Amino acid sequence: MALAPLLPTDTRPYFRPVARELVALLRGLPDTAWERPTVAGGWRVRDVVAHILDGTLRRVSFHRDRHPPPAPEPPPRGEREFVAFINGLNGQWVEAARRLSPRVMTEMYELASRALADFVEALPADAPALFPVSWAGEASSEGWFDIGREFTEQWHHQAQVRDAVGAPPLGDPRWLHAVLLIALRGLPHAYRDAPAATGKSLAIEVTGAAGGVWTLRRDEDRFRLWAGQEEGESARVTMSDDSAWRLLFNALPPGSADALVSRSGEPALSAPLLRARSVIV
Repeated sequence: MALAPLLPTDTRPYFRPVARELVALLRGLPDTAWERPTVAGGWRVRDVVAHILDGTLRRVSFHRDRHPPPAPEPPPRGEREFVAFINGLNGQWVEAARRLSPRVMTEMYELASRALADFVEALPADAPALFPVSWAGEASSEGWFDIGREFTEQWHHQAQVRDAVGAPPLGDPRWLHAVLLIALRGLPHAYRDAPAATGKSLAIEVTGAAGGVWTLRRDEDRFRLWAGQEEGESARVTMSDDSAWRLLFNALPPGSADALVSRSGEPALSAPLLRARSVIV
């Protein structure tokens, strides 16, 4: 399979059905399930749901309604201060949402997610981005990538909730495939400091219904991600589609990546993948 440039990933049609799945799940949960722990640090199910609601309301407010987002004071100097600012915003909302009942949060999310789906479905394919995708190292992004990043947030946080309450995973492999297509675009940035000679390449094989094969290749100036594979790769990693999203979105138990990701070839080319993340925090 020859290498081919990556094409834009259109996630706009997927917001509505994924949100409906979450609403249906939340309506059926007993109140006790909202207190279960999740893989999201110290957050319980109710905290993750609050975060999903927060992100949905922010996107509708900032993007659809052009309401200016809060500016950090003083402006963050570097990635560490930016992450601290985002953590602060997230924590403020989660703390306040502990005053809300599960029913209220579910009803709020149903309304907000419907507004978000209406908005993204009506967006032109070439609409400008609201925010750059910082975990991909971009100072400016194309609009479809910004919207795709928003979709990965909706999908992977719902997956965290489903894990915590013992619900089956989201069933449509097209949704997870789109999540992976967006998330993998962060790999060139994750490899920015990886030493490798021009022409070295890492084949990434993701098995399962949502999987595919991609190649991360060192060109003259930096690593680039391509669809497909070529003969004679320098290293190769293979993992399931379930392991892939968990790796890239911090949903694996510490130390478990080695057992879930098969590696061959040059270790220096596969090692950074185990540390790559497609989230800010």
